[in-house]
Amino acid sequence: MSSQDGQDATAIRSDQEPERSRIDAVVKPDDPILITGTSGFIGPRVLAHLMLHGFRNLRCLVRPSSDIEKLKAEISGAGAAIKVEIIAGNLLSRDDCLRATRNVALVYHLAAGRGEKAFADAVMNSVVTTRNLLDACVQHGCLKRFVSISSLSVYSNQDKPARDLLDETCAIEPEPARRGDAYSYAKLKQDQIVTEYGRTHGLPYVIVRPGVVYGPGNERIHGRVGIGTFGLFLHLGGSNMLPLTYVDNCAEAIVLAGIRPGIEKEVFNVIDDDLPSSRTFLQLYKTQVRQFKSIYVPHALSYLLCWMWEAYSRWSEGQLPPAFTRTSWRVYWKKTRYTNAKIKARLGWAQKVSSADALAEHFESCRRKLSHA
Repeated sequence: MSSQDGQDATAIRSDQEPERSRIDAVVKPDDPILITGTSGFIGPRVLAHLMLHGFRNLRCLVRPSSDIEKLKAEISGAGAAIKVEIIAGNLLSRDDCLRATRNVALVYHLAAGRGEKAFADAVMNSVVTTRNLLDACVQHGCLKRFVSISSLSVYSNQDKPARDLLDETCAIEPEPARRGDAYSYAKLKQDQIVTEYGRTHGLPYVIVRPGVVYGPGNERIHGRVGIGTFGLFLHLGGSNMLPLTYVDNCAEAIVLAGIRPGIEKEVFNVIDDDLPSSRTFLQLYKTQVRQFKSIYVPHALSYLLCWMWEAYSRWSEGQLPPAFTRTSWRVYWKKTRYTNAKIKARLGWAQKVSSADALAEHFESCRRKLSHA
């Protein structure tokens, strides 16, 4: 047990030596690296991949109430020369942000307000927290890169023909509040504030936009496939490709976005190879996990239903929340192709876990969770 500025922190070491990264990096192996959100789904795997790349001075910021068992499990495999601090703090506290970022050369900002329905809560836990963290980095003046984790859902996907390609050059949502999705709204605002600090303070940043991150620990069927309601699953995705990325593949891309030189102010979408269609994913889930009733809703009909929902929401002055709108339909259910060409070309990323193996592991995790329910 160690402490920093009078606050409790946990330093955990073990005897396994990590693999050494052979790529050039903007930070040295002993430079302090901060990872926020390490008690979440992706954070522990980012930590593990940093250790595999040979980084030895890692700092994890977690909320005091967080369950850190998964994080400790990852740290238990660290090498004897690797120092990992677990610091309890809250990104809403400017003092905690200053403490966590002291002497830090690289920040991986994964913490986010997930699950919030209210826009105010989502903004507080994604935008305000990000601003506090950025202010702390600017005040210390030693940061070499800030990696902000965003979402593929910030793109509008509005003015492109059906089945056209979505990549990093596409337009983001111009009126995010109309979508009725607090998480996507907050992520878009987070992107904007990171970009603003890059412009006004010269803060070096990279923005990473993962698709649907899946794997053990995130077993739900994503809304891009469909929605369960009244005992029936409405299959909305149809033949659409699902922009999936397995948690370990995503973590590797995030790590590379922090250490690759020459990519400041760039945006990277993270999607795996060999993407299944929504229909294929649903069939595999039913075959390998459990059977349930579902009905396919054709795209024209789902668009009409979203239009009707949106119209009634306006007419009722918000008594029916705008949960399903034409803007959300374009993002989640409009026919779209995806590409990971940029992360391969600029980051040197390659998919470590094949889509076949990743889906098999994911469905096995789903079965285990159901058996213990």
